[in-house]
Amino acid sequence: MRIAIVTETYPPEINGVALTVQALAQGLGGSGHAVQLIRPHQAQPSSADGVAEDVLMRGAAIPRYPGLRFGLPARRRLEALWRAQRPDAIYVATEGPLGHSALRAARRLGIAASTGFHTRFDDFARHYGVGFLTPLVFAWLRHFHRLAAATLVPTDELARFLRERDFGDVRLLRRAVDTHLFDPARRDAELRRRWGLTPDDLAVIYVGRIAPEKNLDLGVRAFRAIQSELPHARYVFVGDGPARAALAAANPDFIFTGSLRGEALARHFACGDLFLFASLTETFGNVTLEAMASGVATVAFDYGAAKEHIDDGRTGRRIAPGDADAFVAAALDLARASDARRAMAAAGREAMLPLSPQSVTDHFAELLAALSGRNRP
Repeated sequence: MRIAIVTETYPPEINGVALTVQALAQGLGGSGHAVQLIRPHQAQPSSADGVAEDVLMRGAAIPRYPGLRFGLPARRRLEALWRAQRPDAIYVATEGPLGHSALRAARRLGIAASTGFHTRFDDFARHYGVGFLTPLVFAWLRHFHRLAAATLVPTDELARFLRERDFGDVRLLRRAVDTHLFDPARRDAELRRRWGLTPDDLAVIYVGRIAPEKNLDLGVRAFRAIQSELPHARYVFVGDGPARAALAAANPDFIFTGSLRGEALARHFACGDLFLFASLTETFGNVTLEAMASGVATVAFDYGAAKEHIDDGRTGRRIAPGDADAFVAAALDLARASDARRAMAAAGREAMLPLSPQSVTDHFAELLAALSGRNRP
C-alpha cells in the first residue's frame, strides 16, 4: 500500500508520540509499504530513515517546550499533494493544526483516514493553570477524532472510555517494546560508578518529560522516603522539560542526564534498580514497557501500560490511581527488599519477551487496509 502518515512530532524530538510514530513508519517501510511522512520543519534538521518520501511543512514553536514544534494549517497543499499521488490510507497521529488539515483534506478527497489517540491534552490543562479549559479541550479532541474513519488506541481501557464518550469507531492497536535494545545485559558498572553507586547501592530512575503533568512531586516524595533508610541511593532523571530547572534547583543531589535515545537510553535504563512512574496523564506510557524489558522493577499507577502488562506483585507494582500513600509504600517496600525486587525485575523482563514490534506493524497495516475499503473515487 501507499500510506501517508501525518505527525507534528518526530525524532530527533524525544517523546512517546514521536518514537511510536517513527516505529510505525519504519515498520511499514520495512514491510514493503510506500510510506509518505508529512511533518513540520524541525529546529534541528533531520532525515527520516526507512520512509519513501519525507514531506516537510511549515511549523511554529510550542511555548514552554523548546525544540518542539507544531504544524501550521495546510489543507490546500495536502489536497494537491494527494491528488498528484493518491495514498491508499492516511494515518494522522497528532491533533494539531496540521493534523486537522490532513483530516479535512482526506474527507474532501474521499480517503478514509484514521487517527491515533496518543495524548490526553484535556488532562494537561489543569497542570498548566488552565483547568477551566478541560471541557473545551476534550470537546475538541472528540470533534477531531470523529472526522476520521477510525481512531486507534493502545489499550482496552482507553477504547472503552472513548466509545462511551461518542468518539465514533475506536479500534485497538497494541504497543510493543524492542527487547533487543532494552535489555538487562546493557547494565554498565562504570556508568553506575559515575553516579556514585557501588554494585549494592540503589539507583532509582525516571525516564520521560520533566514536566508538571508527570506528577514528579510524588516521585520525589517516594525517593526521599527511600533515602531516609538507604542514604546512598541516587535518583536519576533521564529526559528534559520545562520543570527540570526548578526540580534541579530544589534537589541538588539528583542526577540529570538530559534527553537520551537508542543505546544510550537503554544503557541508562539497565543501570537502574527501581523505576518510579507516578504520571496520571498517559494514554499508554511506553517507558513502563521499556523499564520492564530492561529488567528494572517498576511501580506505576493502575492504568495504561501498567494495567495491560503488570501482574501486580509478580512483574511489578500497580497502584490504584491517585493513591499517593500506597505508591510511596510500594516504592519503599521494593527498595528495602533487594531479593524480591530482583525477582520482580526478572519476571518483568520475561513478560516483555513475547511482545513483537513486527506483530504491531502487521496489525497496523491490516487496520489501514480494511479502512481503505471505505475510500471513494
